Amino acid sequence: MKTKFLALALSLGLLISSCSNNDDPITVPETAPLTGTESVVVGGTTTFSSTTPGGTYSSGTPSVATVGATTGVITAVSVGTSIITYNVPGSEIVTRTVTVTATPAATGEITGPIEADKTYAYGNYTLKGIVKIKAGVTVTFEAGSTITIDKQNGDNALVVLKGAKLITKGTADKPVVFTEKSKLPGSWGGIIIYGDAPVKVAGGGASSTSEDGNNISYGGTNATDNSGSLVYTRVEYAGSKLADGNKENNGFTFYSVGSGTVLDHLVSYKGADDGYEFFGGTVSMTNAISYGNTDDAFDWQDGWQGQANTNWFAYQTEKGNYGMEIEASANDNSYGPKVTNITLKRDANNIPEQSDNQVDAFQFKREGNGEYSNIIIDGYGNFTDPANTTFKGSAVRIQDDATNTHQVNTGKIKLLNVKITNTTNVLPIGATDLIVVAFPAGNFTQSTTATGASLTTGAWCTVDGVDLLSKK
Repeated sequence: MKTKFLALALSLGLLISSCSNNDDPITVPETAPLTGTESVVVGGTTTFSSTTPGGTYSSGTPSVATVGATTGVITAVSVGTSIITYNVPGSEIVTRTVTVTATPAATGEITGPIEADKTYAYGNYTLKGIVKIKAGVTVTFEAGSTITIDKQNGDNALVVLKGAKLITKGTADKPVVFTEKSKLPGSWGGIIIYGDAPVKVAGGGASSTSEDGNNISYGGTNATDNSGSLVYTRVEYAGSKLADGNKENNGFTFYSVGSGTVLDHLVSYKGADDGYEFFGGTVSMTNAISYGNTDDAFDWQDGWQGQANTNWFAYQTEKGNYGMEIEASANDNSYGPKVTNITLKRDANNIPEQSDNQVDAFQFKREGNGEYSNIIIDGYGNFTDPANTTFKGSAVRIQDDATNTHQVNTGKIKLLNVKITNTTNVLPIGATDLIVVAFPAGNFTQSTTATGASLTTGAWCTVDGVDLLSKK
C-alpha cells in the first residue's frame, strides 16, 4: 500500500514539473526601426522617426548632436558620431547612429565697391583691389572665414566708409583671418574704417583728409557712431602704401570711429607700419595683440579719446619702434584716453625701424596724454646704431617741452602700477637734457605686482602653429 502512494506522489511531481517546463516565455513587443538621414553638417538638422508611437529620443553624445525628446529632430553641434536611442515603454529599444560632418567652406572673390548688404558664409575667399563698403551697407563675415590677398594684383585693402558697417563674427577657436599670399610685411593696406565721431586735428580743426591714399575727409559729430563689430579677427602682413598715400597703412586704421563700434580680440601681425592707429574718434578696443609690426605697436593722434580700453599686448621683434606713440596733434586737451592692463615687450634682438632713437615703451609728444594702469614694460634697453651712437631706451619719454609743461606738469598724464624690467631708464625722461620731467606725486607709480594684459590663448592668436601669447 505504501508503495502505491509513493508511486502516485512521484507521478504527480513529474506532472507538475512537466507543466512548469512548458510555460511560454514573456515576449517584448517590437519597436519599428528608426528611419531618417544619417549624415548632417555642423549647424544643420535632420530627423529620425519610428512608426511605433509613444516613445522618447535621447542622444548618446549631446556634444556632437542633440535630439528633441519627442520630435526626433537632431541638431548637429560638432564633428563626430552619436547614437540616437528611441525608447517606447514596454517595448524594445531601437538605435541609429548619426554622423556630423564639417560645414563645407564656401569660396569666392571679393571685389568692390560693395553697394548692398552682404554676408559671407564660412569659407575661403580672395580679396582683390581696394574694396570699399558704401554708406548704409553692412558686410558680415562668419566665424572661421579666411580672406586672402595677393599683392601681385596691385593695391589691396578693405575700406569701411562712413555710414557703413563691417561685422566679423569670429570666435576664439574660429577667428576671421585676413592674410596675404606671400606672407611678407607691407603686402596690403589692412582694414581701414571711417566713422562719424569727433576729431581735433592739427590747428584745432574738426576734420582733415586721410593719409591712407584714399584722400577721404574724416571727422564728424556723432560720438556714439557705430561702424560695426570686429570680434576675434586677425590681420596679417599689412602696411603697404595705397595710391599716392604719404604714409604706410597699418594692420587696423580707425578714422574718427565712434564708441558704438565694437573692437574686441584683435590681432595685428607682422605689418610694415603700426599695429593699430587711431585718428581721433571715441571708439575703445579690448583684448588686442600687436605682434612683430615694424613701426609702433599702438599709435594715435587727432584727439582720440577712447575710455574703455583694456588688455593690450605688444611684442616687438626684428624691427619695431615705440610700444605706444601718443600724441594729440599739438592741441592742449583734457580728454585723453584710458587704457588698463598693458604689456609692452621688446625682443632682445629688436632694432628700431630706421636704426634711430625710437626705443621707448611710451612716447608722449605733441600734447599727448591719458591714463594708463597695471602695466608691464620689458626689454626697452639701449640701442647702438652702426655709427656707434647709443640711444637710451626708456620706459617713458617726453618728446617736447609743450607736452611736458601742459600734460605732465598739470597731471594729465598718469602711469600707475608699472612694473619695469630690462629697461635702461626706469624713470620718465625728456628727449633732451632741457626737458626735465617731474611727474606730480602719485601720477607715476611703480609696482612689483603689476600683471599687465590678461588674455586667453586660442586659434585666434596662433599663427603658423605659434602661440603669440607664448611671448607674454
